[in-house]
Parts: sequence; structure tokens; C-alpha cells
Amino acid sequence: MQHFLLVDDDPTFANLLERGFARRGLTLAWAENGADALALVAEPDGIILDLNLGTESGLQLLPELHRRFPRAAILVLTGYASISTAVTAIKLGATQYLPKPADVDTIVAAFQQPEAPAEVAPDALVAFRPSVRKQSWEYVQFVLQQHDGNISAAARALNMHRRTLQRMLQKKPAIR
Repeated sequence: MQHFLLVDDDPTFANLLERGFARRGLTLAWAENGADALALVAEPDGIILDLNLGTESGLQLLPELHRRFPRAAILVLTGYASISTAVTAIKLGATQYLPKPADVDTIVAAFQQPEAPAEVAPDALVAFRPSVRKQSWEYVQFVLQQHDGNISAAARALNMHRRTLQRMLQKKPAIR
């Protein structure tokens, strides 16, 4: 039987995912924060990590989880997906990156194929053209990440007022 660990601060989501895993004959332990996740004794086969853990950042927790559980595949699951956080997550040791909402079958399938494809067909890149709104969201996330989540520093780099940037970040990200 495979054992997985969910690191997420949403108890409702954790409960739903736990029941879905149980129906598939898999066990899922739940940790509400980084300290609880790192306190586990047994190494899981896979870790599902949310990027926003209340006041914690999943990106900051990811390297420590990778050191603590070196054989576990780490899947980053987030409701605020962006290209910059995906690239950073993969560089820090994640094997997969999925946007929410993702169903149990998609999550389990991601663990069965932990390696991302080495090449992307050029036609696939041409077919995907994000909107200006999506591109601006990606750029704001990139600049914010470059300044370690410091909103004031990112706002200065973007040449905008700090409150304007905070309002932008409170909105849902552009889908396309």
C-alpha cells in the first residue's frame, strides 16, 4: 500500500482528498503546516504540497521536505499557479506541479509519471498564447518571487504603489 502526505492548511480539502485516496486503496496523512510535516517519522511515497500554507510558503518548505524525505516524489498543488512558481518549484525539487482544482485521479496519475517530458513540441507552444492579463499576472508573480515575497520591494521594482500591488494580489489570477 502506498502512503502519501498532504501538506495543506484547508481541512475540508484534506478530508475530501483523504476519502478519495482511501477509495483507491491509498493512505493519505495530513499535515496542516510545515512543522507537522517535518515531524513525521515515516517517509511517504509521495508528498502533495500546497504553495500557500496560511502564513507559510510552500516554496520555502519544499527544500526542507526534499532533504527530510529524499525518496518521496513531491507534487506542488496550488490555486495560484504561475509559470515562475512552477519553474521555481521544479528547481527546488518538486517532480510535478498542478493547478487547483485537481481531482484525485489527476493527482494519482501525476505520481505515476513523476518525470516531466523532456521536450515540448513547438506546435504546442504556438497554440498556447496567454492573454495580456495572464502575462501581467505572471510577471507580477515573478517580480514578487525575486523579492522573496516582500510586497513593498516588489512594488518599488514594478514602479507602483504598495497598496495597488496588494489589491492586485488579492484578486484571483487570470486563467487564460
